[in-house]
Amino acid sequence: VQLQASGGGIMLAGGSLRLSCTASRGSLGAFAMGWFRQARGKEREFVAGISWSAVTDTYSDSVKGRFTISRDNDKNTMYLEMNNLKPEDTAVYYCAATTSGDWYRGLGFNNWGQGTQVTVSS
Repeated sequence: VQLQASGGGIMLAGGSLRLSCTASRGSLGAFAMGWFRQARGKEREFVAGISWSAVTDTYSDSVKGRFTISRDNDKNTMYLEMNNLKPEDTAVYYCAATTSGDWYRGLGFNNWGQGTQVTVSS
């Protein structure tokens, strides 16, 4: 499956953005999905993950309560709704897919989309 992330942009602190991750050449429903981000000069961080059927999701402490991950398998698309954005959310955001049972720990993701830049100014 090929993944493409979109929806990034420049926002003021406190604003909202919704990222999308669309799959082609395969079905998103075969994978657990996740969002990761990498700020300049920092390691990649697992932001959120969602199970195959969307019954279970998980978030990093840094975004819990502000971000919501969701998916629509019929549309082959995953989303990340980001609210109350903070300057520290500035990063390149990547979507990824895995069949690993350790998805909820941010592990085993081996299918990556290109990133989309999110910039939050204060």
